Amino acid sequence: MANTVASLTVESLIANGFTDLYCLPGVQNDPFFNALYDRRDAVAPIQTRHEQGAAYMALGAALATGEPQAFCVVPGPGLLNTAAALSTAYATNAPVLGLVSEIATASIGQGYGALHELPDQFGVLQRLTRHAERISDGAGAPAVLQRAMTALRSGRRGPVGVEVPTDIWNATVESAPGDLVAPVRPGPEPDQAAVVEAAQLMAVAERPMIVVGGGAQECSEHVTRLAERLSAPVVAFRSGRGVVSSDHPLSITTPTAYQLWPRVDVVIGLGTRMAMQQSTWGVDDDLKVVHIDIDADEIGRFGPPTVGIHADLADALPLLADALGTTQAERSEWRAELEIVRADAEAATAAALAPQYGWLGAIRAELPPEGIFVDEMTQCGYVSWLGFDVYRPRTFLSAGYQGTLGYGFATALGAAHARRDVPVLSIVGDGGALFTINELATAVYHRIPLTTIVFNDHAYGNVRRIQRERFDGRVIASDLTSPDFVKLADSFGVRGMRASTPDELRPCLREALSSDEPTVIEVPFGEVPFPWPHIMRPRIRGQQPDG
Repeated sequence: MANTVASLTVESLIANGFTDLYCLPGVQNDPFFNALYDRRDAVAPIQTRHEQGAAYMALGAALATGEPQAFCVVPGPGLLNTAAALSTAYATNAPVLGLVSEIATASIGQGYGALHELPDQFGVLQRLTRHAERISDGAGAPAVLQRAMTALRSGRRGPVGVEVPTDIWNATVESAPGDLVAPVRPGPEPDQAAVVEAAQLMAVAERPMIVVGGGAQECSEHVTRLAERLSAPVVAFRSGRGVVSSDHPLSITTPTAYQLWPRVDVVIGLGTRMAMQQSTWGVDDDLKVVHIDIDADEIGRFGPPTVGIHADLADALPLLADALGTTQAERSEWRAELEIVRADAEAATAAALAPQYGWLGAIRAELPPEGIFVDEMTQCGYVSWLGFDVYRPRTFLSAGYQGTLGYGFATALGAAHARRDVPVLSIVGDGGALFTINELATAVYHRIPLTTIVFNDHAYGNVRRIQRERFDGRVIASDLTSPDFVKLADSFGVRGMRASTPDELRPCLREALSSDEPTVIEVPFGEVPFPWPHIMRPRIRGQQPDG
């Protein structure tokens, strides 16, 4: 029976489907881990070497599975060490539960200088999550935990925080509910009139386009059917990659979408802000905008849509399909134009960024279609947004708009731990790698079969390149001395390899991806073409915004 807050928390994790806990124990959460000891057969503790590693692993596991994942750390510096991972979970709609201990109740806010004390730690937690709670006593603990678990699975996903003062872990819970499974709040009811209006716009559109984001990851089949019905190309930038498979004739990347954009007459945004299209590429009065999102605040963030539908895509898209009817505008010319533009745009981008495409092509040739690719803030990572084929939902993991340098290795480690049924590959630069490469120790201890490619140019390469390109070559604070990553891997007991060309990389990947152990492959990396002109394109439609 769960008779303390600590044991209730453990039982709540179990009841709500958590099987792993990424963690770093410490004095303020010792009572919780003591309670976990007797239930570690149901919830396995995955201890890491740094709190950021624990939170990033939970992030990667959540992104790779779509299911809530949890981490547990001590207060103060423990929480602050997870801040980058929590902010990335916020940006990527990842359902991550942070269990964070706190100093003793009587000391909170007193400024006594207690171990790990922060001014207003709960305020910090609130600002890093979509929902935060504090357990203040045993009596209120069941309701707090239930609200947190409900928040993880309801509405727009994102990180949830639960703070527990160290003296509250052992507080008595007098009456816990027999069923600890938290209910899921139903999504907003789609406005039927708005659905009909949107369907009418789509039916008469001659040149429609669909833009998908992370909010569409669970609706691949619905989105694909809608695209086929409308003969509408589907574009995703980062978080929406894989919603429609890259081998589908209607799947396009942003270089193709950019060239088509001035001709689009109806754009349909599904689970995305459409920031690139609306804010950067531009809109005008000839473009009709249909925007469907579970978060009402995102609808019209860059201007009022022609039709906005506040709903879960899983609820709205079947209704939209029913409302579309059988009569559609003639779109054979649009399909023909799509094929011509795509061939030209993809060829031009591949030629302009040939070195990066060469490395990515080698990776794609060896990584199975169901394999998971984790990007990073590195030259090949940026180009992967444009030129890496993705065939399944949740197989392209990205930091999204947060652009979190250094997130990649530990996040990929969490994905590889949670998805041992598929190969997982991480690409990092030498700069970002050293943020969390210490978690190689975690990979070894828990035998996590992650393959990591380190592109080593002995620099914060993107920073250095921008300094050269945009600041007259005034390079400052961007050159690095990086280790021999093969020797570094060996020091952890990890297999290390080196490849100097894409052709050399392929057999290394073949061996690594078939293994059940972690592998690090170092790639010496030199100057490559600047990718950003191909990513951040100038306004192509409508007037320049004021200011």
